[in-house]
Amino acid sequence: MIPWEKIDTTRIPGSDGELRLMRRGKEFSIMLGTNELMNSRLSGSEAALATLVAKQIEKVAQPVVLIGGLGMGFTLRAALAVLGSKAQIMVAELVPAVVTWARGPMAEIFGDSLSDPRVDIREMDVGQLIERHPLRFDAILLDVDNGPEGLTRKANDTLYDDAGLRIAHTALRHGGVLAVWSSGPHPKFSRRLRTAGFEVNEVNVRATGRGGGARHVIWMARKS
Repeated sequence: MIPWEKIDTTRIPGSDGELRLMRRGKEFSIMLGTNELMNSRLSGSEAALATLVAKQIEKVAQPVVLIGGLGMGFTLRAALAVLGSKAQIMVAELVPAVVTWARGPMAEIFGDSLSDPRVDIREMDVGQLIERHPLRFDAILLDVDNGPEGLTRKANDTLYDDAGLRIAHTALRHGGVLAVWSSGPHPKFSRRLRTAGFEVNEVNVRATGRGGGARHVIWMARKS
């Protein structure tokens, strides 16, 4: 078996945590300590985050979408495939090195997605971006951390607490959708979404997208 090779490491802003980009042949992995945050072979649930949202906003002629977390670009590429030519897709990535990896070692995975004219990459905290744009977005897609409880960075919890969800609600247009990816269930988070004024649907998806792999959860929360 081909051994894993460490390509690069980087610190997470506002944290002592260190991300490692690993490669084994054509397979990539991003690690935090002993936790694998993402793997280039497992993209199904991250892609579903975009395809599920696209169905919810299909009647919007020129959708404005915010994706929190670039990662390996699974959600971005799926969004580009299913949203129309008039869509605007803003991507917020807190860790600058992740964008560098996307343009460098993982360029083959990303293809031409980062240069697509519909895409605007912002190297900043997605929470700050949400707060600065009331009534701006038709959809906000959050694939930040491992879900509603911070793993890579404690400050990420503020995206998912009561105040953070109210801010997200304000940033959405009427009928807009907040979609949140998680590695597992979180019953309290569902209740928190409803308290913030969302209509909530919890969807179970598989990591591979083909009925296999770990079970992940996507919350689809609509602003009525």
